[in-house]
Amino acid sequence: MTKRSWFLITIGVAGFVFLYAPIVSLVVYSFNESKLVTVWGGFSTKWYGELLRDPQILEAAWLSLRIAFASATLAIFIGTLAAFVLTRFSRFRVKTLLGGMITAPLVMPEVIIGLSLLLLFVALQGLTGWPGQRGVMTIIIAHATFGAAYSAVVIQSRLTDMDLSLEEAGQDLGAHPARVFFDVTLPVIAPALVSGWLLAFTLSLDDLVVASFVSGPGASTLPMVIFSKVRLGVSPDVNALATVIIVIVSLGIAAAAINMQRSKTRT
Repeated sequence: MTKRSWFLITIGVAGFVFLYAPIVSLVVYSFNESKLVTVWGGFSTKWYGELLRDPQILEAAWLSLRIAFASATLAIFIGTLAAFVLTRFSRFRVKTLLGGMITAPLVMPEVIIGLSLLLLFVALQGLTGWPGQRGVMTIIIAHATFGAAYSAVVIQSRLTDMDLSLEEAGQDLGAHPARVFFDVTLPVIAPALVSGWLLAFTLSLDDLVVASFVSGPGASTLPMVIFSKVRLGVSPDVNALATVIIVIVSLGIAAAAINMQRSKTRT
């Protein structure tokens, strides 16, 4: 092997170690007997039992899943409408402005998004009395706000590459526009819809900053609970929770890779 090959291999291995060594360390110490996460006290799975007996974490995890599902669904609906407007309505006068407004949350700091949404909810409460208090609903709306931006970008790219002759053929055969959408357009953009929904779901599940601004009493998401625990020092049950999340994500990635490989084999 040449010196260049050895150099590239070394850089690649160093990069993987830099990325995954902390994750491996976290998984290993989740099986630590000791209460100190940096001191190995022997192999034990007791912290997984402690995790299952912690009602605060379990309630926060269930709340985060519900919020992520609702916000991702709302985001994909709004993002699809925005994507159709940006790609199909060429004479839309404020198309450029709408495109800028859609992409703004992609580059805007989360602190600014959270603060602006907080001020919006406070103003609405003063004018209309809604929302009575900040909680689950305000978090869903906030997460759908930036989730719709990501979904719109994904769906817009798919609509841009779509062959319009497919829809035109359906119309020439006498199909109603709604029939053309459900039988032709929707199957073509379905992968983009799934990708946008999963992206919005992941962003909602991972969000801490925006949720901290718009949440209220009794509406602490899983990232908020973990952050409150970490501020007092990392405990082994947090390592166990992170390990469970890593395993679930890894299984999802593996399932997606196997499904993609099978699809390639069939084609």
